Amino acid sequence: MSATDPLAQLSAEGVAVWLDDLSRDRLTTGNLQTLIDEKHVVGVTTNPSIFQAAISKSSLYDDDLRRHAGQGSDADTAVRDLTTDDVRAAADLFAPIARPATTGDGRVSIEVDPRLAHDTDGTIAQARDLWDEVGRPNVFVKIPATKAGLPAITATIAAGISVNVTLIFSIDRYREVMDAYQAGLEQRLAAGESLEGIASVASFFVSRVDSEIDKRLEAIGSDEALELRGKSAVANARLAYAAYEEVVGAERWQRLEAAGAQRQRPLWASTSTKNPDYDDTMYVAQLVAPDTVNTMPEATIDAVADHGVITGDTVRPNYDDARSTLTAVSAAGVDLDDVSAVLEREGVEKFATSWNDLLESVNAKLEAAK
Repeated sequence: MSATDPLAQLSAEGVAVWLDDLSRDRLTTGNLQTLIDEKHVVGVTTNPSIFQAAISKSSLYDDDLRRHAGQGSDADTAVRDLTTDDVRAAADLFAPIARPATTGDGRVSIEVDPRLAHDTDGTIAQARDLWDEVGRPNVFVKIPATKAGLPAITATIAAGISVNVTLIFSIDRYREVMDAYQAGLEQRLAAGESLEGIASVASFFVSRVDSEIDKRLEAIGSDEALELRGKSAVANARLAYAAYEEVVGAERWQRLEAAGAQRQRPLWASTSTKNPDYDDTMYVAQLVAPDTVNTMPEATIDAVADHGVITGDTVRPNYDDARSTLTAVSAAGVDLDDVSAVLEREGVEKFATSWNDLLESVNAKLEAAK
């Protein structure tokens, strides 16, 4: 490992580097393969906003759309076909990484329809459909960590389907997610089924937490409040990792691990900085800990490769500081529970809006092709 290769250092510290993007352009140009070969990328996450950008802005889907128009497909059918095709192709690229199945890497995520975020049964049904349609063992089906999503996570894991739990903003909800994962594994064992090949990550969102809390600190406007800007997201994520350590150290998890269960790794999501005043690698360099995933846009991967400074574990030595930070943010007048509720609601709404925009765009292309 070169001392001048921060991405290699990150990997050596136990942080899996995943790309937070997918498009047919990346697949056909060889860009994704290059990132695997040269930038230590060992997984991919997608979401409705990513697919909306990929399909709306590229001509590489046009032949498929003309075919769907000829078949009389509606926009939902066409979008499902296009997205599962891309995920299947990416999963095949990552298959060599995924084959040593103990790591949980080499995975590609595809999300259930975001309009189902508050529909438990609909989420369970679509998770099964997506799993079957992609037809690759190294896929994660993404399910949001809404209240309705929690029982869907348990049922989906119990069915033997690997899950990426998305849109986690609070430590309390994260604990519920870890409980849902363990419950699914326990149900599977009770049914006499194997845990082999089942993996999960819990996507804990980072930069959006700072964006929302910083806005509130600025509204408060005191010197003490302003001094706390840009510190909440990292503190929140670090304490999430403390909760993860507590869960995997407990007897309940130890029993599952002895039966062959894979740990549900914390995944740091939304790790590009939204504030241009902040260091563009802060949500990577400040969240280094074993058994974690950091999913980054390519620009953040490039920034880390160019000037990231990786100094070993930056999470576990800083638990006390993280607690002090969030205590100070609360004392300044920020309601952290309300922050989490707002971010979850906005996250679900943003993905649903992107999905609707994508359906409208594809519908227009289908009509034009007719």
